[in-house]
Amino acid sequence: MENYLQALNDVQRQAVTSTDGPVLVVAGPGSGKTRVLTFRIAHLIEKGVAAWEILALPFANKAAREMKERIAKVVGDRANRVWAGTFHSIFARILRVEAHHIGYPSNFTIYDTDDSKSVIGAIVKEMNLSKEDYGINAIRNRISSAKSILITPKRYEADETLMSEDRQARRPHFVKVYAKYTARCKRSGAMDFDDLLYRLYELMQNFPEVRQKYQERFRYLMVDEFQDTNMLQYEIVRKFLDYRKPDGTVDQNHARNICVVGDAAQSIYAFRGATIENILHFEKDFKPYGIKVF
Repeated sequence: MENYLQALNDVQRQAVTSTDGPVLVVAGPGSGKTRVLTFRIAHLIEKGVAAWEILALPFANKAAREMKERIAKVVGDRANRVWAGTFHSIFARILRVEAHHIGYPSNFTIYDTDDSKSVIGAIVKEMNLSKEDYGINAIRNRISSAKSILITPKRYEADETLMSEDRQARRPHFVKVYAKYTARCKRSGAMDFDDLLYRLYELMQNFPEVRQKYQERFRYLMVDEFQDTNMLQYEIVRKFLDYRKPDGTVDQNHARNICVVGDAAQSIYAFRGATIENILHFEKDFKPYGIKVF
């Protein structure tokens, strides 16, 4: 392990070995951000942290596989016990266990893009809406955008700005399509890709015992490519660290062991709600807990 640490430069080594509390690593392309995250996980395991107590959220399945391979070079087979995967894959895994709390079967179906478009198309047809004004792709994208900022059909209908936008776009019945789509998915025991995030948030928000279960399981949380997270993903990350006392107040003394890495100049997912503002929010939200920035 010492040789491993010696292979890092001074700043990388500090980021890897600063394992407790909130840590933010911001650097440009090719600077070794992901390498820092990977080595940090290996370092935690070498220090005695159980691999299954570490949750790592890279942005692609390939990145998750490569991460485990790199960790294994240092800690061996223990790397296989790290919970490493995309937001969608990890949250689907949790939902398979916990979905019954929110009215879904454990064997719920995951709708891909074509499945979602098929359901939306059927609803548009049933409602005799104009295919020109209610294009399937446009409707699907707007539903996705609403979920990414935690706007349910009920909240959507109560938002005059959103409703006005729909009237101007000649789709005043969008919210009804959204509501029908949501209800139909649940009735069919199905979640689309956005639901894997939204329903996990719902679970963590409304069931404190479930939230506490996973807060206690994952002592260390890591997020790669943090600049590509959207509001919903950030709020879920916060739920994993939102420790509460029995009276409901925030426990300021509980350790928030989280490390996020990103490049504020390189967000590539703005089209799906990603915002580099999450990096700024992270600095503000976690400053009270002694955030370290590299």
